[in-house]
Amino acid sequence: MSKTYRIGIIGCGGIANGKHLPSLSKLGNVELVAFCDIVQERAEEAKEKYGSSEAQVYTDYQELLQDETIDIVHVLTPNISHAEISIAALESGKHVMCEKPMAKTAAEAQKMLEAAERTGKKLTIGYNNRFREDSLYLKQLCEAGELGSIYFAKAHAIRRRAVPTWGVFLDEEKQGGGPLIDIGTHALDLTLWMMDNYQPKVVLGTTHHELSQRENAANAWGPWDPQKFSVEDSAFGMIVMENGATIMLESSWALNSLDVDEAKCSLSGSEAGADMKNGLRINGEKYSRLYTNEIDLNAGGVAFYDGKSESAPDIEMRKWIEAIDKDLEPVVTPKQALVVSQILEALYESARTGKAVYMNESNQA
Repeated sequence: MSKTYRIGIIGCGGIANGKHLPSLSKLGNVELVAFCDIVQERAEEAKEKYGSSEAQVYTDYQELLQDETIDIVHVLTPNISHAEISIAALESGKHVMCEKPMAKTAAEAQKMLEAAERTGKKLTIGYNNRFREDSLYLKQLCEAGELGSIYFAKAHAIRRRAVPTWGVFLDEEKQGGGPLIDIGTHALDLTLWMMDNYQPKVVLGTTHHELSQRENAANAWGPWDPQKFSVEDSAFGMIVMENGATIMLESSWALNSLDVDEAKCSLSGSEAGADMKNGLRINGEKYSRLYTNEIDLNAGGVAFYDGKSESAPDIEMRKWIEAIDKDLEPVVTPKQALVVSQILEALYESARTGKAVYMNESNQA
């Protein structure tokens, strides 16, 4: 590493304290020098726990961006402000990691990409599930062609009862949607990345509000307030790619199902298949017999992985800083994340209109 990078954090809530700050603090070549939150106490608490001795606290992100000594900004706010803050940060000369999804709307995500290209600064989106051990191993298999041409996939993001009741997760105006844009986005990103296919042709989607208005519902984080539940509780979709490959996407915070999986995918290729539903399993046919192989992820290393003490967020942050330090393309590129946002928006539009949505060729990465 050639220098120590000065990082500013905008948004000091759950995702900052649960993921970004703990992982960044483990890196020897970064300093956390600025903390911004509309609730000053949150910013002060983050500074106290993770900040350098000279760290500053702000309640206005524009004041933080005026500090020309800051190299990198992490945007960890509600979806509605992702684009506004990320674009301002890029234009102030800073590299940006923005939490998923890229933005509330596809148009805003497009403007983020354009800002990154215009300024020459790096932009990445926080799809940390790419950095799990099973994801990294499966990606190696896909890149090596061991599954062949992947023509059918399922993106899984199903919870039985785990509706996030804090923050603005239930607020459609601030988030843009519910489980589809919150956890479905992880499963879709993972699936597209494994397939290395970012050319959607047409999507068909449905959204449901079947359980959201129930009083005193069973829930991992306590009952939700039906009056504040303005987003869908479930969403499902079919995405057909330009080459005919088909993806089935399932997402829900609350569903009467025992088949629960989050941020996982199942892949079917011309040579073999794979799924993450019970560990990592590879299936296929060899010498006129079917086989199923269960991968032992405890037996060795995989790409990007430097030891069992590194979690997916740890690897994500390390690779992000390395991309800046070595002038490499981030593992999660803004073009890839833009396609995810375009598909999500098309699924919501399809659910609203009851019609399939055909994707414009200009929407392809």
